[in-house]
Amino acid sequence: METKQTLEQFEQFVIANYGRLPFVINKGQGSRIWDADGKEYLDMFPGWAVSGIGHCHPKVVEAIRRQAGELIHMDNTFYNEPQGQLAQMLSERSFGGKCFFCNSGAEAVEAALKLARRHTGKEKYKIISAEGGFHGRTMGAITATAQPKYHQGFLPLVPGFVYVPFNDVAALEAVFDDEVAAVIVEPIQGEGGIKVASQEYLQRIRDLCDEHGALAIWDEVQSGMGRTGKWFGYQNMGVEPDIMTLAKALGGGVAIGAIAARPEVAASLVPGTHASTFGGNPLACAAGIATIEAIEQENLLENTLEMGQYVREKLGQLQQKYPVIEEVRGVGLMLGIQLGQAGAEIVSRCWEKGLRINCTQETVLRFMPAMNVTRELIDRAIGIMDETFGEKYAGDNGNGF
Repeated sequence: METKQTLEQFEQFVIANYGRLPFVINKGQGSRIWDADGKEYLDMFPGWAVSGIGHCHPKVVEAIRRQAGELIHMDNTFYNEPQGQLAQMLSERSFGGKCFFCNSGAEAVEAALKLARRHTGKEKYKIISAEGGFHGRTMGAITATAQPKYHQGFLPLVPGFVYVPFNDVAALEAVFDDEVAAVIVEPIQGEGGIKVASQEYLQRIRDLCDEHGALAIWDEVQSGMGRTGKWFGYQNMGVEPDIMTLAKALGGGVAIGAIAARPEVAASLVPGTHASTFGGNPLACAAGIATIEAIEQENLLENTLEMGQYVREKLGQLQQKYPVIEEVRGVGLMLGIQLGQAGAEIVSRCWEKGLRINCTQETVLRFMPAMNVTRELIDRAIGIMDETFGEKYAGDNGNGF
């Protein structure tokens, strides 16, 4: 189909709840994508961080093909081998928890919130979350998301949620009491602008939860699965949670979500308390297994650290050249470029030149390439960004374009 036909089809039959670009993407490989007209783009934000090991990784493709020929779906009335194998792999690489599988990050957050309230008992109902965080679009998840713009049109929200500033220990201590069931926080806020939690902050959450019989939930939907150079973002701070949420890169592009919970906490999720019809299906779990195997066999954690440092050096050079870049922050290949002005126009111009990046919180560019990215591809991406910044900010007059 021609691009025009697809756009007309969407206009007639698909709900317009996304602000889409007028391009049809029909092929992806590694860090490259192609539109329906055959134009190639360098993707430095693949699948909104879903394609963490690149588009259509060969190991994932082969695992899906193989599993599709054996068993695509089986309900959780029965056991299936890929689900158990993936659960073991996640447990052994994290904190020894037990897993529940679903289909998305929002579903994982819902499961974590329900488990926290179920486990801690009816006297505990409050959930503390951090301002600037993002946890998903379901009613529970948007309530946990302490950003008013996501609440508009959906009030009243789920009761019992308390918001505190991110990384603010004093504010956390001020609201903590024996009615708190859990604290949910991202070790690194993604949509919130690539803001990294301090070790002190996570440790204080951990200590307060232990003192008051509450649970610590780390939302690793975006920071997990090797994105930071460690399997999970919290491992950079060394503070373990009671429950961890996962999704995005877990399936190498296939829809899958999960929580991992300490065994004594997981025991509260008994039959009848929570479920997911598609959760843990063999196809998605086979893709998850292949993703973990690819990360290990191709040394992608090490490459993430190495390429992350290389990107920071290159972005640091851009920062020296263009004062509009106020800060470069993040861990591994989860990087944010804080601008002193809105960044949407930069993103649009980069796309026109064949580079995909992202802007969040209006002024933060997200640079989050696949874990198997190379220096050559990084150089190409930074070159396009340099050219784009130069066109707009040459002489720092801010009157370009």
